[in-house]
Amino acid sequence: MRSSVRTLAAVAAAALLCVIPGVAQADPGPVAGECRSFSFPVPQGQLASTLCLPSAPTDTLMVLMSGSNYNGTYWDFHYQPETYNFRRAMNAAGFATLIVDRLGNGASTHPPSVTLTATATAQALHEIVQTARRGIAGAQPFGKVVTVGHSLTSGTSVIEATTHHDVDGVLLTGYSHALNISETIGVISTYYQAANDPVFAGQNLDPGYLTSRPGTRMQDFHGEGNVDPEVLAIDERTKETFSLTEYPDGLTSTLPGMSSLITAPVLIVNGGRDRLSCGTNYSICRDSATLQAAEAPFFGPSAKLQAFVLPGSGHSVNLARNTVAYHRAVIDWMNSTVRQ
Repeated sequence: MRSSVRTLAAVAAAALLCVIPGVAQADPGPVAGECRSFSFPVPQGQLASTLCLPSAPTDTLMVLMSGSNYNGTYWDFHYQPETYNFRRAMNAAGFATLIVDRLGNGASTHPPSVTLTATATAQALHEIVQTARRGIAGAQPFGKVVTVGHSLTSGTSVIEATTHHDVDGVLLTGYSHALNISETIGVISTYYQAANDPVFAGQNLDPGYLTSRPGTRMQDFHGEGNVDPEVLAIDERTKETFSLTEYPDGLTSTLPGMSSLITAPVLIVNGGRDRLSCGTNYSICRDSATLQAAEAPFFGPSAKLQAFVLPGSGHSVNLARNTVAYHRAVIDWMNSTVRQ
C-alpha cells in the first residue's frame, strides 16, 4: 500500500513539473520528418525561421532565404506541393532545410525601412550558419551548410560567402553578372508604397516599405505560358515588402570581382525567360551551357561552377510549371558536389 502511494506521488510530482511555469524542461529537439518554427535574434529584432528535418538523419543543412518580393512561402509553397514545394523536395532528398525571412519581410521584425541593407542581412546569414554548425533550434550540429538565395538574397549569399568563407555550397537563383539594367528599372517602376496595398492593410508600415502593384507580377517574375493561374493568384496574395535601401549593396555582388572570391562550390540557376538576369534578349539563358560559359569568368576554380537554365521560366523559378526539373538539378548538384 505504501509502495503504491509513493508511486502515485512520484507520478503526480512528474506531472506537476510539466505544467508549473518556470520549471525548465529538457528540449528533445526537432523530430525527424517534422518542422519547427522559431525566431532567430539579430541586432534589429527577430528573424522568423522554420527548420525542417528529413525522415533520416543528415549532417547537411540548406538555408533558404527569400528575395525582396517574397517570404518563406516561396520555398514552402502549399498549392500542389508535389510540384511547387522546394523545401519538401529537398527534405525528401535527405537534406535539412531552414527557411528564413529577412528583416522587414514576412513574420520577421519590421524595423525602420531606411535601416535595411543587404550587408546586414549577410551578417545575419553568417550568424545563422555559425549557429547551425553548433546546433540550431535543438537540432544536432550540421557538418555542412549550404546557402540558397533568390534574386536579392543571392546577392546576400555572395556577400556572406566572400566575407566569411564558412559555407560548403552556394546556390544562386535569379542571379547573373549580365543584369539587364533597363528591365530592372522597368520592374522597379511597378513598385509602390506597401501601405497603399490591400495585402498589407493595417500593418502600419512606414513609406519606405514597398511592394509590387497588383497585376504586375506576371510580367515581372513569370514566363509567359509557364505559370498556373492559381499559382499566380497565390503569388499575389502572399507577396512581400522590402526597402530600396537593400538594393545598392545587394547589387554589388553582380559586379566583376566579388564572386571570384567564393571558395565553395556554386550552382547558378536562372529561368530561360528571366527578364532581369538573362541579359539582352535573354542571350545568356539560351541553355545551361550558355549560362555556364557566360558566368565562368566571374568565378575562381574553387567554385567548381555549375549552371542550370529552366526553360520558359521567369525570374521566380520555384513557381514555374516545370520547376520539378530545377529541383532535380539542385538535388543532383547537392549529391555530386556538396556531399562529396
